[in-house]
Amino acid sequence: MMPRFLIALLLCLSSLAAAQARPEGGGHELELWTGGGHSVSGGTSNTGVFNLGLRYGWVLTRPHGPGFLKGRFEYAVDAVPAFLVFQPRNTAYGVGLNPLNLKWNFATRGAVVPYLELDGGTLFTTEEVPSGTSKINFTSGGAFGMHFLQHSYNWSLEVRYMHISDAGLTSRNPGINTVQVRLGIGKFLPGSQGRHPGTSP
Repeated sequence: MMPRFLIALLLCLSSLAAAQARPEGGGHELELWTGGGHSVSGGTSNTGVFNLGLRYGWVLTRPHGPGFLKGRFEYAVDAVPAFLVFQPRNTAYGVGLNPLNLKWNFATRGAVVPYLELDGGTLFTTEEVPSGTSKINFTSGGAFGMHFLQHSYNWSLEVRYMHISDAGLTSRNPGINTVQVRLGIGKFLPGSQGRHPGTSP
């Protein structure tokens, strides 16, 4: 059963202003997301992951760039209260914080907004990840996704590559490379007039 706070958050997001909100300079993003995937070559194999998080983002610029590359730069922070790593030996339960999410929202005019993202964070688990290494790890990666704008909220769907490693905290450091699919529901909130000079949409 979905925790009550998640249900409350979804209801809150869906009840916000009816106008179709887009990423705009000086605005903010609020999103609840979940994703999962599996290990790929280049690290520890036979490992699955599932995670769930909450994002708050700041859309920092008006549209920049040439042609189809034109977009808005966003900085975001993710809190990750649930991060599961399914290993052959055990299942590790963890929490994480991603303080560095650099996102480029392409400046499209339709209801679909593609984006690219680079990110980094930390992961703390109940078991060593991978087995025989460390309970403290760092995550890094990138994603390509799309926002599907609705009247009062938006859906996002993305493919994400994530590397999990203890960055040399232990002598044995094979790391885990994963490819994940992530689904989110969120809202772009407009900025207050005059709060961010020079960042008009």
